[in-house]
Amino acid sequence: MTGTAELLTPTEAAVVSRVALRDVNRAIDENILPRDFFHVGEGRSVRAVGCSLISFYFAAAHRLTSAERLWAIKEAAPRLLKITGWSSSILKEDWTVRNEFLTIDLAPFLRGVAERLGRLAAARKMVVASPEVLGGAPVIRGARVPVYDVAASAAAGISMDRILAAYPSIDAEQVELAQLYAEANPPRGRPRREAPLSERPRIVSSRRVARRRKAG
Repeated sequence: MTGTAELLTPTEAAVVSRVALRDVNRAIDENILPRDFFHVGEGRSVRAVGCSLISFYFAAAHRLTSAERLWAIKEAAPRLLKITGWSSSILKEDWTVRNEFLTIDLAPFLRGVAERLGRLAAARKMVVASPEVLGGAPVIRGARVPVYDVAASAAAGISMDRILAAYPSIDAEQVELAQLYAEANPPRGRPRREAPLSERPRIVSSRRVARRRKAG
């Protein structure tokens, strides 16, 4: 499984934390996330284990004040920094932080992040790119199916049955991983000319036929 010390891009961190990209940037800019959990240089990156704190901060906003959430993050941070891998024993440990008035369990957020990191790792492993295949566009391993085309069709609301019928060499699991990969790695540059599958009928040919005149 992905290591807790691995650095993720902001978009990857957003997927793993299950928050919007703007929330990841806010966690960095507003010092919500302790400095040891991210890096700002030529580009931003977030330590994988820090995603559990981001996830907690925004998910608990409707129940806890900002001060209470920041306190919990400060309490848990030193211990989280010592984690070197998402072992089952780590996830089964007691991740409760307490003071005289408040008790917060962070374990569900660690488990959620660990699960989504595993899915992200599976998506990365599924995708390959080679100059000899579709000009280097990312494709699903062993199927030569463009990842972003599959993800675009799913995002457009096309049913799973129609997607699988259009791409018979892949399965539902690969469609879901393609969506995850595309979300974590949004395409750069100009969009591809191919459009996603459409639920609407379209005209494939048009020809006018002269109307016959009635006999006088």
